[in-house]
Amino acid sequence: MCHDCDRTVARRTVLSAVGVAGVAATAGCLGGLGTDGGGDAPEAVALTGGEQCDACGMVIDQHPGPAGQLFYADHSPEGHDNPARFCSAWETFSYALDREDDGWNRAGGYLTDYSTVEYDLFDDGGQTFISAHLDADAFAPMDDLVYVVGTDVNGSMGPDFVPFSDDGDAEAFADAHDGAVYERADISRDLIARR
Repeated sequence: MCHDCDRTVARRTVLSAVGVAGVAATAGCLGGLGTDGGGDAPEAVALTGGEQCDACGMVIDQHPGPAGQLFYADHSPEGHDNPARFCSAWETFSYALDREDDGWNRAGGYLTDYSTVEYDLFDDGGQTFISAHLDADAFAPMDDLVYVVGTDVNGSMGPDFVPFSDDGDAEAFADAHDGAVYERADISRDLIARR
């Protein structure tokens, strides 16, 4: 990914303090917040410092777009402790579905929440990309988010699912970039394959 961009468009100039506080307050909660079982969900962590994607091996902080992390109660990713780390939303979902098939119990799952960060859209080589946000407070429970799919906006691995905690933000992004909004329950292997 080239860091010399042709244009930059700021998404927000001011964050809602109430929205950020709400996300932070729910990050460690249970049920419907990225967990599959009982107990407290682990809190999201920062994905900075050269962390590699558990799906493709790319260094996460060297690439744009949504990132994800998954915690498992009785298992950890190959080669390191929880969480499993990802440089794209669709890889996060693909890994989660594969581990579900293997019988793993997810203790927590998080994706970048573009409703709570000041993101940029930028052009690189004639394609539009969305900025990455990798600090722990940029993540929200994946089951609480809605996803804009099918846009002309790229992440690290090409077109990606762009997560939002605010339905209005998601609808506006979808309208501006020819996408469609999906609930978490509607993210399927077929949708991942069509991204």
